[in-house]
Amino acid sequence: MAPDWSDQASYDVRFEWGPAGIEALGGEAVVVIDVLRFTTAVDAAVSQGVVVYPYRWRDQSARSFADGLGAVLADGSKGRPSLSPTSLMRLERGARVVLPSPNGSTCAALGSEAGATVVAACLRNAAAVAAWLDESTTTISVIACGERWPDGSLRPSLEDFLGAGAVIAGLTGTRSPEAQASVAAWLDAKDRVSNVVASCSSGREQVRQRWAEDLIYATQVDTSVTVPVLRDGAFVDVGPGVAS
Repeated sequence: MAPDWSDQASYDVRFEWGPAGIEALGGEAVVVIDVLRFTTAVDAAVSQGVVVYPYRWRDQSARSFADGLGAVLADGSKGRPSLSPTSLMRLERGARVVLPSPNGSTCAALGSEAGATVVAACLRNAAAVAAWLDESTTTISVIACGERWPDGSLRPSLEDFLGAGAVIAGLTGTRSPEAQASVAAWLDAKDRVSNVVASCSSGREQVRQRWAEDLIYATQVDTSVTVPVLRDGAFVDVGPGVAS
């Protein structure tokens, strides 16, 4: 159990890192931020009318889970899509896809288990998510998922910190100091965010892995009005024009 001094409970809008941050903060809504690439992939898929099932493990159990749902497993093998957002855009409307992700999917699952409304946000839909949250809830915990060091420990990642700041900047509630710090970072980087993310550790990894197209896609700010909310184990769009 997280210590009581860590809950940021006197603020409407809170910010923390990773799975432990969800336990610490609580809140009516948990906003999951994993810019490279989980939440950007979720946004890309649901914007095409695809239903996205997050899954916490990248192993054989993911295949069994997808088969049980009659869904496509996004593992990149045999012509299937992957966590690449651009690969998911080729799926047909109404398709089901399982996205295995030890960072983003784990945070989404933990937020749901805690009874919160879970929303997937990225740079592309930050303004849309913030607008929807302002109308639908009061206490909001924004969680930057981060990456992993080789030993499995959390690596705070700049792109998720900026993504969190982009969402929080659009929220009207009182901000914790942690939340305000992410906004300050966002305001500093927003006019050159593509270059900033491309130059940071995660961006350099994307380029090295030959995922430059995904990097460009992920840093296009506020180009989506999709609001992916986790309902009955799947992300669906509740954004403008979509019945909630």
